[in-house]
Parts: sequence; C-alpha cells; structure tokens
Amino acid sequence: MTSLRAHGDVVTIYLGTLPAYVLTDPELAYRVLTLEAGKFGKGIFIEKFRPYFGNGLALSTGDLYRRQRRLVQPAFHRDRILGYARTMIELASAMVDGWRAGEEIAVDVRLRELGLAVVARTLFTTELGRQAADEVQACVPILIRDGMVRAFSPRLAPIPANRRFDRAIARVRWVVGEVVAEARATGADRGDLLSTLLLAEDPETGERMDDTQVHDEVVTLLTAGTDTSAIALAWFFHEIARHPEVERRFHAEVDAAVPDGRVTVEALPRLTYTRQVITEVLRTHGPWLLMRRTLVEVDLGAVRLPAGAEVAISPHATHQDPVVYPDPARFDPDRWSPERAAQVPKEFYLPFAAGLHSCPGQQFAHTEIALVAAAVAARWRLVPVPGKPVRPKVLGIVYPSRLPMTAVPRHG
Repeated sequence: MTSLRAHGDVVTIYLGTLPAYVLTDPELAYRVLTLEAGKFGKGIFIEKFRPYFGNGLALSTGDLYRRQRRLVQPAFHRDRILGYARTMIELASAMVDGWRAGEEIAVDVRLRELGLAVVARTLFTTELGRQAADEVQACVPILIRDGMVRAFSPRLAPIPANRRFDRAIARVRWVVGEVVAEARATGADRGDLLSTLLLAEDPETGERMDDTQVHDEVVTLLTAGTDTSAIALAWFFHEIARHPEVERRFHAEVDAAVPDGRVTVEALPRLTYTRQVITEVLRTHGPWLLMRRTLVEVDLGAVRLPAGAEVAISPHATHQDPVVYPDPARFDPDRWSPERAAQVPKEFYLPFAAGLHSCPGQQFAHTEIALVAAAVAARWRLVPVPGKPVRPKVLGIVYPSRLPMTAVPRHG
C-alpha cells in the first residue's frame, strides 16, 4: 500500500480477479469519506458479511445508516462513557491483580479477552446478559478470525473455517436474541449499552429501533468493537517497551495521576502524555484498508470511475506520508504535543475513518485504552521475552503475531 504512491493518485490493483482503485492521494481519500460520501457504498467485503451480521452500523448504508447513527449515538455520549469507564477499570484491575512477578504473559491474548469482557459487560448487566456474554466470548474470536477467511475467499467453500464461522454466528445470533427479548420485556434503563439502544428515539421522527435492528447493532458492537482497543493496547505495550524514554515518561505520568496505584475515572484528564502515545500507536498500527463502492459515476482526480467500482483507501499508507509525518517510520508521541498536532490536517489521520461513516465508538476506545494502560502501568512493567520476536500479522486489522512479555513489579 505504501509503495503505490509512486504510481499515481489512483492506482488499479486486483483482489483476485476483481479490480480495485486505490486512492493514494490523502485529499482524494478524505473527499470520498466525507464531502462525497453519499456517492459511495460500503464495498465488497461488507456485502459478504451482511447476510451473517445483519444491518448494524458497520454494514448499513444510505438512509438506514443515517437513521441508525442517530439512534446509536446516545450510547456513546460522554456521560454514558464515564459510566462504562468504571467497568473498564474494574475488569483491568482484576486482570493485573492476577499477575505474578516474573510471570510470562501472552499480552495480546489477555488484552483481547479483556476487550471482549469490557464490550460484553458494558452491553449487558442482567444475569441472562452475563450468561450470554460468556457464550459470546467463546464465539467472537472465531467470527473475527474465520470471518476474514470468508471475506477474502472468492466463493463459499465447505472448509473448516466456514463451518466454524456458521456455527459461531448462529450461536451468537440466538443468544443475543434472547437477551434483547428479555430486556425489551422489562423496559428498564439499567445504564448499559443495550438499554440505551432499546430506549433511543430518533430525534427527527420519534421512532425507536425494533428488535431486529437492536439485535444487529449488538452483534456489530460485539464483533467490530472487540479488537480495536485490544490490538491498540497490545501495540501500545510493544512500542513503549522498545522506546525506554517513552516508557519512562508514561510511567511518570501514571505515577503522578494515580499515586495510590488504583486507577479512577478522575485520573483521565491527567493522562495527557498517555493520550499522545495512544494517538501515535493508532497512527503507526492503524487499519491497512478501507473499501468503498461507487453508487454513481464518479470523477476522482483525472480518473472517471463507473458505478459499481471498488475503491480502496489505506489509512496505513496515509499515516506513512513523509510530507505530513517527517520520518514516518519513527515512533514519536511528541508529534501529538499541542503545538505539533495542530499542524497535522485532519484528513491525514484516519484510524477511525472519517466523515459520516467514522466510528461512533472512538471516544469509548480512547477511554478504554488509556484506563487499561494506566491500570497496568500502575502495578507492572511489561518486558519483552528474548528470542520471541513480534511481527505484524495482517487480517482486517494489523495484529501482533504474538506478544509474550514478562511482568515485572514497578513498586515494592
């Protein structure tokens, strides 16, 4: 993706036999995501997932998307996120309380388990919801891993990955349906995400979501919302371990913000350098590909694309543009100091996409990453294990191939 810039602003590549037009000019990409978003649908991979995941925000388009966006947005209001933050802290604290000095921890695995637990606990607070969350925790890793096999396969083959995926999605849809039906019957606001979805009213029409729409949004949140924070956290600890001065400044800030070693929501405003590190992690390890499909004939630069053309945008390549990010391969959280961050045009930073289809949960993700990182650092330093290199593993997003680290107590 980063090499394509040398070949022009719009470059044709092939996904199997399917042509895709990659936009290497960030201004063109931003135009597609924002100013001309109405001329584009979601693209081929989304079409492959829709029969299984329904019409949640990640998959819907047009008027349905705009309506669902209005209804989902209250679930991510600042006051709601502060409530979810207490759950994030509770789960992160329980995780680090279970570690032992000198223990080798599969950090990527533990953080993905934590990420799924956070999403499940903030979605469901009833006993039935907790039982459903346990079921979902077993199924979601299968959906994410084998779902990418399905998305990139030219046809639906009877291979083990597809069979596992079908069993897992059927189970998730059933258990989520049970929880939605129970929550609808009680009608109470329990302060969780599910209650917010059920009670939300469209400010334009006064309508609420029906059970099918709520179901699709819950399945979307469980699958799309799990890995974003967990993988960013894994790269966070990988990068600070590789950059001692960044680690020193991060630890010093956490010690000042949480002097008793127990993270609280009130510590969030004091984690300013932590936010810079998070922003740089999302730049260096952001998504490698977003797909869109033209709904009408579109001119992009000097190229005219017909309706139905697949358009690809690479946030990763945009984040490696040396004009905007000098020495882009260098991990440098000070790029995001107040003075320097103001110099970065918003169209050059796309970890959560942009415009109408930007992720509504990005504040949720930022809050979770900051609080979990602080909860870990308040107690532990994570040290790489010699002889076990970490490499990028590219699926829908870029994972660490593995991340074994040794837990070393920071105090006492």
